[in-house]
Amino acid sequence: MILTVTPNPALDLTWRVERLVEGGTHRADAGAARAGGKGLNVARVAHAEGAEVLAVTTVGGRVGEEFAAELIASGVPHALVPVAAETRRSIAVVDESLGDTTIINERGVNPTDVEWAAVLAEVVERLSGARVLVVSGSVPPGAPESLIPMLIAVGKDAGVPVIVDTSGPALLRAADAGATVLKPNAAELVEATGVADPVEGARSLIARGTELVLLSLGAEGMLAVTATALVHARLDEPLAGNPTGAGDAGVAACAVLYADGVRDPEQILRRATAWSAAAVLTPLAGDISPRWPEIEQQLRISYPDPESFRKDPS
Repeated sequence: MILTVTPNPALDLTWRVERLVEGGTHRADAGAARAGGKGLNVARVAHAEGAEVLAVTTVGGRVGEEFAAELIASGVPHALVPVAAETRRSIAVVDESLGDTTIINERGVNPTDVEWAAVLAEVVERLSGARVLVVSGSVPPGAPESLIPMLIAVGKDAGVPVIVDTSGPALLRAADAGATVLKPNAAELVEATGVADPVEGARSLIARGTELVLLSLGAEGMLAVTATALVHARLDEPLAGNPTGAGDAGVAACAVLYADGVRDPEQILRRATAWSAAAVLTPLAGDISPRWPEIEQQLRISYPDPESFRKDPS
């Protein structure tokens, strides 16, 4: 079973407009509302692809009621921890003419210490049946700095690999705590490490204690970096669509393979890149196109010189 934890869930609201004009008035058909947050997107994708999952997150307020109702209707197995604060919202506006997506994320409200303790207790209880733990997404402002390290610690104590997808200082704390896999994108890696070179930045996380870094490079594909390996996967041409849940789909692929005992970086990279690309072809985060096996076959895999990713300082 893949156990996911979403520290800062959101009700994802998506509208599609013909063309987004700054300062303009837009008309759109009815939007889509979906229980989201990165860990829930991971659980949705893995569940749809036949994996056993359980999504743990918080829920509160009137928005939380809509969030919970949609999650129940989705059929994704879950455990919701009630909190006093209102569940946040995330708004995506898709510009159909350009294929761009504009996103506005509410920051979220930090649960109380007692509520965080309830989340941790829920995770500890559920870990007995888990083969991998995924901690994915932002943390609300004011959340304890120890939150992600504690989640990693309970996963390691249970003997399961821990995959973490987060950003900022929390990414460094996850590496220091010994997360098995980290999945930043290029901008998040630079922000957290201060290292402009992506390979050096990834290896700085490995030096802190992680085993594998899956580094999203956007249109340039994805890197798998370990202490001894560097593998690059990309398509000849990037796919057009909504990239909102692409990273989450990559994490789902990694989690499914880890749950099956796969540890080969190239195999994990192939599946993660294919699922990420397949997510771009779908309108909502948490889904991937059934074309992903075809996309996986089209990937170009290479073992590049690390210098090839170093940016020209000029």
